[in-house]
Amino acid sequence: MASKTVEHVLFPGIDVRVERVSDSSGSLVEEAVSTARPGRCPDCRKQARRVHSSYQRTLTERPLGSRQVMVRLRVHRYFCDRRSCSRRTFVQQVGGLTERHRRSSVGLTDWLRAIAVELGGRPAARLCHRLRLAAGRTRLLRLLKASAVPDRAPQVLGVDEFAFRKGCTYCTVLVDVEAGRVVDVLPDRTSETFAAWLAGHPGAEIICRDRATAYTKAVKEAAPDALEVADRWHLLQNLSAAVEKTCHQHRNCLRKHTEEEVAKTVMDVPEPQPMLLPPAELPRTQIIERTRHRYEDVHRLLEKGWTISAIARRLNLDRKTVRRFRDTDLDQMLASARDRRPNGVLEPLKAYLNARFTEAQGQASGIRLFLEIRERGYQGSRQVVRKHLAALRAGTAEPVRADIPSPRKITSWIMRPRDTLAESQEERLLQIRLACPDITRACDLARAFADLVRHQRGYLLPQWIRQAEQDAPKPMSGFAGFLRRDLDAVTAGLTLPWSSGAVEGHVNRVKTLKRAMYGRASFELLRTRILTQP
Repeated sequence: MASKTVEHVLFPGIDVRVERVSDSSGSLVEEAVSTARPGRCPDCRKQARRVHSSYQRTLTERPLGSRQVMVRLRVHRYFCDRRSCSRRTFVQQVGGLTERHRRSSVGLTDWLRAIAVELGGRPAARLCHRLRLAAGRTRLLRLLKASAVPDRAPQVLGVDEFAFRKGCTYCTVLVDVEAGRVVDVLPDRTSETFAAWLAGHPGAEIICRDRATAYTKAVKEAAPDALEVADRWHLLQNLSAAVEKTCHQHRNCLRKHTEEEVAKTVMDVPEPQPMLLPPAELPRTQIIERTRHRYEDVHRLLEKGWTISAIARRLNLDRKTVRRFRDTDLDQMLASARDRRPNGVLEPLKAYLNARFTEAQGQASGIRLFLEIRERGYQGSRQVVRKHLAALRAGTAEPVRADIPSPRKITSWIMRPRDTLAESQEERLLQIRLACPDITRACDLARAFADLVRHQRGYLLPQWIRQAEQDAPKPMSGFAGFLRRDLDAVTAGLTLPWSSGAVEGHVNRVKTLKRAMYGRASFELLRTRILTQP
């Protein structure tokens, strides 16, 4: 193979001639001369013919090993001979090496821009210092330039919101669903901003969205001919919320049915004589005491005229939590706090202990009861049994709760395909269906709708809505009413192959970028990184 020249090694494909390479104070200095043809005027694009003068430019090049590299390049200044052009002279630019008003080579600028895209300002500056690249955070951020937004919107446009500052500021991301890339980022999620963008960027024929009403209003105003497609994942999420709310509302049905079954099968003993015990009261647990004190704090501030937001800031709570304490009775809040307590190792055998304690008129031996429940599978300590018996004598023992699954767990069994459920889960779900007709109806409707979504049978949607509105529980009929109000978009979502999957992927990418920037980025910097980073 023929030996390569110095120019081919240091400046491959660039029109320069290296005259000298020297070592100065630990840095390599490369003296070169441009051999490129005369350039064109930047304004009128006329080819130059006359040389005005020449001068030397100093460029910083990418390091070679552990050494910094400086390029002293001699270039020409040319006359512009076109009389109508306002520019008289201009400097020759060497393609692949120089740019106007830059003191670094094109290759080094590309390196710094790539580092800035991945790391941002200060982290990128620290990495450049380790790599012996002279670049501060301000210079790195200036290299970030957002890609130009096309004049026309993509044919299939996806739109969704993301939290720039959660609970305070939200932005909108627009995605080309076919190409899978971000088109633009809007500073808010209002219908006016999105409508203005659609008016300035026509061409969208299909718009994939979730159930946000602001985007629907903007589409009807600025792009009335576009076909809206409701996202299937969001539809299933809304359905799951309706099913879970139904299970919450009918939890007493499940508890009553389970208690009746337990009363039949727990033990086969004669009816004990009634025993007078102290009146039962809620146990002084940490979660119950916290709930009681938080309820008192919220209502005390409400009586003083404080707003929901002010109370949330004062007590370091979410506004939804403050609103729930305002609108819910104390007894209901305490009952909910009691139900949230996790089951202990003694929980399955508490019914047996309570029955034996009542049978012995409160004189049962703790050791004897401990040995009895050990034979029935108890694996805890004797101290737990002793504390429970003491609570029974004092009247502070927590009532035996029925062993029923949580509403969220029941919802997961209903929403999952039947062939993915274990045999025990199928049996538990069957018992739940027998206990509550409303949950049974919600289960049947949810599985029918999930079948429509998975097999994209949008033509059956009106029939499903009519059935849900007739005899379904209130949360399910409310979900059906939402589908009727947005019937065209939902039908398109259950018929066409388009969805917001690509949009959700980019929303997750935005969250990753925000974490990498420690939440300190401005909107313009975040938008630049979103549009620049592939």
